[in-house]
Amino acid sequence: MPTQRKILVTSALPYANGPIHLGHLLEYIQTDIWTRFQNSIGNQCTYVCADDAHGTAIMLRAEQEGITAQQLIDRVRVEHHEDFKGFQIHFDNYHSTHSDENRYFSELIYTRLRDKGHIATREIEQMYDPEKGLFLADRFIKGTCPKCGAEDQYGDNCEKCSATYTPAELINPRSAISGATPVMKSSQHFFFKLPDFADFLQSWTQDGRLQEQIANKLKEWFESGLQEWDISRDAPYFGFEIPDAPGKYFYVWLDAPIGYLASFKNLCDQREDLNFDDYWAPGSDAEVYHFIGKDIVYFHALFWPAMLEGAGFRTPNSINCHGFVTVNGAKMSKSRGTFIKARTYLDHLNPEYLRYYFAAKLTSRVDDLDLNLEDFVFRVNSDLVGKLVNIASRCAGFVKKGGGVLAPMSDAALYQRFVDAGDAIAADYDRREFGRALRQIMELADEANTWINDQAPWVLAKQEGKDAEVQAVCSTGINLFRVLMVYLAPVLPGMAGQTAEFLKIATLDWNSRSQPLENHAIEAFKPMMTRVESSQIEALLEASREDAEKEMALKQGAVAPVADGPLQKEPLAAEISFDDFIKVDLRIARIVKCEAVPKANKLLKLTLDLGGETRTVFSGIKSAYQPEDLEGKLTVMVANLAPRQMKFGLSEGMVLAAGDGEGIYLLEPHSGAQPGMRVV
Repeated sequence: MPTQRKILVTSALPYANGPIHLGHLLEYIQTDIWTRFQNSIGNQCTYVCADDAHGTAIMLRAEQEGITAQQLIDRVRVEHHEDFKGFQIHFDNYHSTHSDENRYFSELIYTRLRDKGHIATREIEQMYDPEKGLFLADRFIKGTCPKCGAEDQYGDNCEKCSATYTPAELINPRSAISGATPVMKSSQHFFFKLPDFADFLQSWTQDGRLQEQIANKLKEWFESGLQEWDISRDAPYFGFEIPDAPGKYFYVWLDAPIGYLASFKNLCDQREDLNFDDYWAPGSDAEVYHFIGKDIVYFHALFWPAMLEGAGFRTPNSINCHGFVTVNGAKMSKSRGTFIKARTYLDHLNPEYLRYYFAAKLTSRVDDLDLNLEDFVFRVNSDLVGKLVNIASRCAGFVKKGGGVLAPMSDAALYQRFVDAGDAIAADYDRREFGRALRQIMELADEANTWINDQAPWVLAKQEGKDAEVQAVCSTGINLFRVLMVYLAPVLPGMAGQTAEFLKIATLDWNSRSQPLENHAIEAFKPMMTRVESSQIEALLEASREDAEKEMALKQGAVAPVADGPLQKEPLAAEISFDDFIKVDLRIARIVKCEAVPKANKLLKLTLDLGGETRTVFSGIKSAYQPEDLEGKLTVMVANLAPRQMKFGLSEGMVLAAGDGEGIYLLEPHSGAQPGMRVV
């Protein structure tokens, strides 16, 4: 009997600053399938993860919502975990990087690196927001591209001409946080001396533990020379303070991968059968695998192993990278409704549809995966409903009619052929060649259906004296279905649970397939999976578009976002000067026409009279008003706001509304005001 392997598996930590979407889910579904398979064949495979809970972005979002950063990350962690549970992703532990364990290991690794001479300090100059009082990362600086003149570009690259530059080269730079003009300011920073590990990393990245595409890509970094890595950030910052360096914090990307150690240590403290050092001490015979997206390879394949090596921990056996998710051949799009959140999907479709579709297209390579929705509907209906479930539904009724007990099979050789196929399927699962494994399984399903067609138990049932033959044929069919579900249990854990209840068995682990069920009572068959309808896909896309429209309305200011609770708890926005305020042209407008926007549940289309001039404005206030109730009313609008092209037309301004967490209230002027009057 093979020796049980001890395996620790992690996925990249989702950032605690937004919801889980289908692009994220590919990684967690891939990891969950591999973990479930390892446990099915008898290995001890532990899967841990956590929320990545530090950084400026989280600090600023919490401030915007009027809550503490701790309240924000606590709430998002629950939301993330619930989304993962909805997709049947099983973590042995789901922790947070803002934890005592992560603080301990971050400080331990840092001090060990420091004491060995792998940390440097020096003064650097950075853009600084004088109003907000913080240093600005490149993504928090905007301005005009110095190459092509495109406006509203980020501080490091232009989305229009693809030029790269430094924030200091940006024309008319401004803080994306406060709008202030940033200034250059110097500060002492701490650096991890990555070049100290160049020889180690060259060997480590080329010894077979990385996919060939990734290993080849990393060669370019060595050719250009490794650079020291800035691992510190200045206060204010939400994270862990660097030991003996008041006001200096660990950069989020330093303590994020350390979260793998922290989550596992948290689990070890809860379970007597797990020992931290058995997995992370140098020379450990346990196996450690990371599943990540190709966009964060640099951190995981260079910084992370170097940090572990320098601090006296073992390094991972392998880092498994996957590509990005596209939908219908294109990047996920909010306007097309293909930027789909996990929760929105769960509101409309069975999560196992997506688990199966992703698995059917996953390989061990780093290729992008396209969610083609037409193919998605076809493959789920054809494979899962038309082939797999069809086997059980065709046979179960005859078995139940014959007493509900599986008889000895009529074709033991066929059953054994299905059992023997498990070795090749297991090898593909282990190599992460899920698509190839599922093709083999579906070929077996085709064979089972063909065999049942040839035996035609529905014909035999009409013939005198054929009852025993009918029971033998259908019992064989049920046993073949059971073997297929053993193979598919890592992909379809929910359906596997239904199958175990139907067959009245305790497990569908890999080795359980070796013996057929004969003279064994089963339950009445209940439908396990229904067809996907095109209308469900349309409803999902529409719901995703509505999600995007709501976000757009909030950004446009038609309805200001507020924190839960009374209005007085909403924080005031940053101060602006009087000169800034008088640039806003507020005018009285009469709503001469108001109509609902087709296919948009949140928007109303307003035709506004500004005293001889007519404007069209789209506003997200439909939940509060019926169109006919607004016609003829006066309101206040921002008349000099630049027009914005929306999906449903051009919006030529903005009407003002207030929100208190309970409702939306359109602002109305006092009686006597007339269209076109300026608000002063």
